[in-house]
Amino acid sequence: MASLNKVILIGRLGKDPEITTFESGNRKMSVTLATTERYRDRDNNWVDQTEWHNLVAWGNLANDIADKRRNYAKGDMMYVEGRLRTRQYTDNQGINRFVTEIQVDKLMQLMSARQPSQSSNAPQEQVYQAPAAAHDPLAATSMPQDDLPF
Repeated sequence: MASLNKVILIGRLGKDPEITTFESGNRKMSVTLATTERYRDRDNNWVDQTEWHNLVAWGNLANDIADKRRNYAKGDMMYVEGRLRTRQYTDNQGINRFVTEIQVDKLMQLMSARQPSQSSNAPQEQVYQAPAAAHDPLAATSMPQDDLPF
C-alpha cells in the first residue's frame, strides 16, 4: 500500500522570501509562514495560537520568485501545498539538531495582497495569477489584516 506525504497550509508570510543561489546555478527559496488558530479558553476569552512553519522551494518555483515573476512579501496571505521534510545537521558545538520544513512543490498561491504600509520594498501589484484549474474553495477565505500574528 502506498503512503501520502502532503501538507496544505493557509497563512501569512512572516518575512520576505530569501533566495539562495548555489554555484551550480540552482536556487533555493526559504520563508516562514504563520498559521493561527483561534479558540475560546475556560474564561470565554479569545485566544490565538500561532504556529510557525519553515517553507523551502527549489527549482522552477524558486526561480520564479527569484526572478520577480511572483512578488511575495511579509504579511501576504498564502495557500501552500508541499511535503513534510525533516533533516538533521550538527551545529557548531557538535550537537545534532533536527529541522522540519515544508518542501513547497505544487503550488504557492497569493490569496490576498499585503497592505501598502506592511512592506515598502515590494511592488504592490499582484503579478502571479493562479491557473483557472487551481481554484480552491479555501482560497476564498481571508483573515482580516488586523489578525496578523506578528
